[in-house]
Amino acid sequence: MADGPMTEPFAVGIERLRTEALAALGSIGDTTALEAWRIHYLGKGGLVTEELKRIGGLPPAERPAAGQVINDLKRVLNEALDVARATLEAAAQEVAAAREAVDVTLPGRGVDIGVAHPLSEAMARIEAIFVELGFTVASGPEIEDEFHNFEALNIPAHHPARAMHDTFYLDSGRLLRTHTSTVQIRYMEHHKPPFRIIAPGRVYRSDAPDPTHSPVFHQIEGLAVGPELTMGHLKSVLKTFLQAFFERQLALRLRPSYFPFTEPSAEVDISCLLCGGSGCRVCKNTGWIEVLGCGLVHPAVLARVGIDAEALGGFAFGMGVERLVMLRDGVPDVRLFYENDLRFLKGIGTCA
Repeated sequence: MADGPMTEPFAVGIERLRTEALAALGSIGDTTALEAWRIHYLGKGGLVTEELKRIGGLPPAERPAAGQVINDLKRVLNEALDVARATLEAAAQEVAAAREAVDVTLPGRGVDIGVAHPLSEAMARIEAIFVELGFTVASGPEIEDEFHNFEALNIPAHHPARAMHDTFYLDSGRLLRTHTSTVQIRYMEHHKPPFRIIAPGRVYRSDAPDPTHSPVFHQIEGLAVGPELTMGHLKSVLKTFLQAFFERQLALRLRPSYFPFTEPSAEVDISCLLCGGSGCRVCKNTGWIEVLGCGLVHPAVLARVGIDAEALGGFAFGMGVERLVMLRDGVPDVRLFYENDLRFLKGIGTCA
């Protein structure tokens, strides 16, 4: 109970403030406006706080009753504030739920699943086949020197492959490797035979892009060094690989050719994948398609890395990955591998 009655103007003012505050609260429609209401009436500088400060100016006998009235006002407004906040939050949740609701009767949407790029898939497949044949995967730098790219491979200074129009030369005698045979040289410099390796990776040639040429492409070179290795061993390895890669029985022939780092050298042909050897436009009615080059390692190449060519021999081969994929999957233009056309990538990117 209050110690004494309050003056009528103070009590009327408090009642008027309560009525005004509750009326204003009833018209609020969002939490932002609700917070503004709280600050206006119940904040540190709000109207209720101002009324509380007025108690000090009342006669001492009226102050307890006035304090009680102010506390009742604060309680009523805070309870009303809590109810309004709960109501607005519930309404907001209902709106959000309605907006985010999933209609389970709608047809599903497909999810695009990424696949390996055709070249990445092909290189992984080639590596796996050769690993099963006992080969080790080796790697080396793409920026090379002339010794490892040319001289160690028995390519003299006057050889056409060293002309400026074939090779991307950099400063200080460096260049972008033109084949992954450079990896073979680096491997032989630091390992003692016998060994079998393949060297996959990007290579660079100063070629104008067209359906069969690209300034950057991928090669896989192979090398085996050991005692009594022959062309028969080489042909057996290549036939096993090619039949595994193309997943069919193939006829294989070796045609005499020339490469400065092998002697004897040969081009490898397989029976046409389209006509089976009977003759068609793809094989130009010959029944054969060229796929790679190979040969026995030239004694001069072995000598340059300190291997006794009298006691040991070896065979080597090299193939373009793009060409193999083009033959396997019927790709008409090598540039398709680098244009990032999803229609093309999805079409052959899942090849086994």
